[in-house]
Amino acid sequence: MEAQKPNPAKQPAAVKPGSNVRGIKNAFLVILACFVVAVCLFLFVFGHPSHFDAEGYNGVSMWFAPEEFEKAHPLDLIGTIFKGGVIVPILQTLFLTVIVLSVERAIALKSAKGTGSIAKFVSEVKKCLAKNDIQAAQALCKKQKGSVAAVVSAALNRYEEMDKNTVLTKEQKIATLQKEVEEATAIEMPSLQQNLPIVATLTTLGTLVGLLGTVIGMIKSFQALSASGAPDSSELSTGISEALVNTAFGIATGAFAVISYNFYTNKIDNLTYAIDEIGFSIVQSFAATH
Repeated sequence: MEAQKPNPAKQPAAVKPGSNVRGIKNAFLVILACFVVAVCLFLFVFGHPSHFDAEGYNGVSMWFAPEEFEKAHPLDLIGTIFKGGVIVPILQTLFLTVIVLSVERAIALKSAKGTGSIAKFVSEVKKCLAKNDIQAAQALCKKQKGSVAAVVSAALNRYEEMDKNTVLTKEQKIATLQKEVEEATAIEMPSLQQNLPIVATLTTLGTLVGLLGTVIGMIKSFQALSASGAPDSSELSTGISEALVNTAFGIATGAFAVISYNFYTNKIDNLTYAIDEIGFSIVQSFAATH
């Protein structure tokens, strides 16, 4: 009886490496930290007694003497901001979040770009492909680093495998090479766009929260006037100026978020274009030389 041949062990599928772009993975922690900082600024900086003037106001916090604090009038813009109400620390949280995530994206996209010029890197890789010098192209990738270099390196590794493959047809090899470029690009793109949806949300949310604070402040101002009986133009103008603080913070948050989002989206588009260009060149080079 013929001995049964053992089945060869099934080779595990190759695990795709993750993106080399580093960034903040959990934006909730950023928002929480910004909220703590905003509350501390609101209580201990904007609410400091040195920014207010009132009869009987003995320099204690509003939280220990709320009756005295109601009589306090702001001496400067910082005091006026504090009088904007509890919406102010929320707006400060949104504004600080936009700043932190913008800095985080700047660092992340700088690492994604690599160590040199993307245009020069793409040009040098094309020259190496024209000479069919894959090793030199791989050396350029190791020197450049970043997202574009990672995609090119993965495509070049598959290029060498297809070059040595004698089983697949030319069309199958080209299709495999194209798939490798697409997969490598798909790995890098989420890291490039990470946290930008939050910044995009804050473009609208900041303005809306600012308007909410303004409406609440205006309601309180008119309620105070109706309770006093005789209209006081000075009190009304003070209440309006305090309410508009929220609008100013909201507009500043929305404007900064729009600028940040569009700026980094444009940078990502440039990186994506470079990846598409060099990926197409690698596939065309293989098709022309095989």
